[in-house]
Amino acid sequence: MSTIVINCKNSLLSDQAKQLSKELGYPMLNSALNLEVKQEMFEYELILDELGIPLSPTNAKLHGAIRCDFGSAANTHRRNYGGGSGQAIAKAVGVSGRFRPKVLDLTAGLGADGFVLASLGCSMTLIERNKVVHSLLSDGLERARLAASTDTALGAIIARITLFGQDSKTFLQSLTLEQRPDIIYIDPMFPERKKSAKVKKEMQAFHRIVGSDDDSADLLGLALEQARYRVVVKRSVSAEQLGNLTPSYSLSGKSTRFDVFALNKLPG
Repeated sequence: MSTIVINCKNSLLSDQAKQLSKELGYPMLNSALNLEVKQEMFEYELILDELGIPLSPTNAKLHGAIRCDFGSAANTHRRNYGGGSGQAIAKAVGVSGRFRPKVLDLTAGLGADGFVLASLGCSMTLIERNKVVHSLLSDGLERARLAASTDTALGAIIARITLFGQDSKTFLQSLTLEQRPDIIYIDPMFPERKKSAKVKKEMQAFHRIVGSDDDSADLLGLALEQARYRVVVKRSVSAEQLGNLTPSYSLSGKSTRFDVFALNKLPG
């Protein structure tokens, strides 16, 4: 687990920073520390400023700040030109003209896939158990809600997303029959096998902060008991099947594969 410090750069946010420090169990930065000492003591800092909450390495040479930004140019471009229901992820969860499923994403991360599915009309429930990642995602959702006054399309998408910060297995086990989702989506984190300049900066940080999802096979087993229609597991294209379970079928792209476990026929 990486060492993290809370760095409040706006005095108006000091109470929020103290609350975040208490919730996460990480110390507040002593402003008297110089950069060299800060880098020796801490690997990452959660910064509170007027733009939100980014996660930054204290050594800026590692990578840039990681910020959950649903209103970014990249996200706007994808929701406008990303392929709609023709995308592999949409086909995997069963999006169609007549069916917009209720999807439970058990491994939300920064919410990228959940946002794509919500932009296609799916009702999304996101679960993120890591407190640091949950803080980044929660901040991104809140800023997107604030931006809804000038971007009504973004506001409509965010309104379809509900976030919970807890263990996915506990959440699954608490569901009643009526609460069972149409689709359960799992995108587990696995250890990096080799260093690569092509690895995304957020993945570099996530691997250092979160580690691997060693219980993901157990999570799949529970998901198969709770989903109404199917469970979808996102994998790298060359990865082994999760839990050595054979899916009903797979949808593969250049680098990503969606393993689909079909349980019942989709409506419509």
